[in-house]
Amino acid sequence: MRRLLSFSCVGETLWATLDEADSPAGVLIVSGGNEIRSGAHGGMARLGADLAAAGFPTFRYDRRGVGDSDGSNTGFEESAEDIAAALAAFKVACPTLTRIIAFGNCDAATALILHHPVGIDAMLLSNIWIVESGEDAMPPPAAIKAHYLARLKDPKAWKALFSGAVNLSKLIHGLRKVATGSTPTGLAARVAHAFDAGLPSAHILLCARDGTAIAFADAWKHDMFATARAKTPVTQINSASHSFASDDDHQTLLAALLTLLQPEGRAVRSPLSPT
Repeated sequence: MRRLLSFSCVGETLWATLDEADSPAGVLIVSGGNEIRSGAHGGMARLGADLAAAGFPTFRYDRRGVGDSDGSNTGFEESAEDIAAALAAFKVACPTLTRIIAFGNCDAATALILHHPVGIDAMLLSNIWIVESGEDAMPPPAAIKAHYLARLKDPKAWKALFSGAVNLSKLIHGLRKVATGSTPTGLAARVAHAFDAGLPSAHILLCARDGTAIAFADAWKHDMFATARAKTPVTQINSASHSFASDDDHQTLLAALLTLLQPEGRAVRSPLSPT
């Protein structure tokens, strides 16, 4: 059964959706960007329904200033109180919970890394955002390189180049950024420090052809993440979808969460997978 509920966060009223189920393990979904709790193309609503059908209650919410919730939207960097309030509301709504998995995609994953409240047992972090706000509007070098390599294999791209349809100024800017490269600083460094300071059990899921995931995967290779790499499993899937939009991607995400929901991470089959 699905029901709406509200809870308080620093004097503001936030709204949430709970997909009810009986298991003592459940999922807290944190939305990324300025995305409302239903998710891109309703993907998080679908995920909540599927998890509940498998027996696990799932809580989704709009942070302050987003969707149905009151207050000002100050972005993921200032969402610590929203996450903590949502976690507390989830526990009140489902008092028999003994294990909570948090899931975040893009800057919601970053928010969980930076702001994880006490009471989260494990986290699934997908397509983690590590680009500092206010940086050059061009994507990070790794994402630019992946984009151009893919374009070189496309005959239509060559036709566009020689026909003048390509913005040469932007192309040259991008190639210069690839040639220069970069060492992760700013937000990436803070994410690395948060890993080193200690997180709940964390698992990373990356869509290998998504620009945000490419940028994170490139930063992940640097020395600042050495300790995190040694203890954090990373799974890459051959997808360009940032929001797990295809059925196959959705099933992979669902299966990853179902695995984490089991005692000691015991693997399970997704209830929607073909037999």
